[in-house]
Amino acid sequence: MFDKWRKYSYEAQKKERHRLLWALLWVLVFFVIYTSFTSFFFSMRVLENDTMQPGLHAGDRFIFSSYSVHTLLAELNIPGESTPFKRGNIVLIDMSRREPPSLPVRILDGVIRFFTAQRISLVSREEHFYLKRVIGLPGDEITMTNFVVRIRAKGDSYNLTEFELSERPYVPTIPQVPALWDESIPFSGNMDRIVLGEDECFVISDDRSNTNDSRTWGPVPVELVTGKAIFRYWPVNRIGLP
Repeated sequence: MFDKWRKYSYEAQKKERHRLLWALLWVLVFFVIYTSFTSFFFSMRVLENDTMQPGLHAGDRFIFSSYSVHTLLAELNIPGESTPFKRGNIVLIDMSRREPPSLPVRILDGVIRFFTAQRISLVSREEHFYLKRVIGLPGDEITMTNFVVRIRAKGDSYNLTEFELSERPYVPTIPQVPALWDESIPFSGNMDRIVLGEDECFVISDDRSNTNDSRTWGPVPVELVTGKAIFRYWPVNRIGLP
């Protein structure tokens, strides 16, 4: 009898609709908060390869601060630092920003990724994301000898190694190459002098045998740097600052 009342009673149906609407409203509110949080403040990423060994390993998971707010302030011409990152920082490079998808596609993609826990996307984004270390900032003069970068910072009259200018210590993997290896290719470990533009930075892999970085891409526009790694939360035995 009670089941029939719930089925045919207008009051019962009205309550059911109200509960459904409230549930949908809470999902919508949570989605907006989540999207805003991950777009403007923080995001989480996993390192998919071993290009950052020996310090970072494939499968390591990081929390990244977002540079969306900094980019917005720059577009509004609000004074601040020219770049929100420093030499030695691990940053997230988003190559998809060179040819971004349309706004409707980005919105729909965000909805789908939210409701599938980031497992399904309309845009093949993972192949566009790279974790690299910042070596050079806008205006720097960069050279490389035996896989070690030397930098003359903008306004300085002398060169220093990448390690002397880094905000945090790190140890790269230096490969061994044949003595007669052709120095015209990046694997030689040597690079002629380049000067970064006012909106360019130089990023590199810690594993110097991997050249999927500024040695082959060239200097990276600052606008493609979307965040900085601030904490490694997995695996448990390596929790801490990257």
